[in-house]
Amino acid sequence: MVLSAALFSIGLYGVLSRRNAVLILAGIELMINAAILNLVAFGKFDKVHDAGQVFALFAIVLAAAAVAVALAIILQVYKYYKTINPEDIRQLKD
Repeated sequence: MVLSAALFSIGLYGVLSRRNAVLILAGIELMINAAILNLVAFGKFDKVHDAGQVFALFAIVLAAAAVAVALAIILQVYKYYKTINPEDIRQLKD
């Protein structure tokens, strides 16, 4: 639990303090990994169903899909605006 809280805190700091879209995405991934670690840790207490591990597996698949979509969006934004700094991108239309 302490490790998961530390990972989540580091990820939250990365999201709030970075100015680069890729590093913000890395911070979000750290927070998702902290949640997955909590699912596995709490799944240890469920001896019958192993629900924590099953939910963790689904969360890993969803996190991988989210990263693929986010990276595709970041690449398209970079092609159009020539920057990945979220503060430099003021408008998303035309």
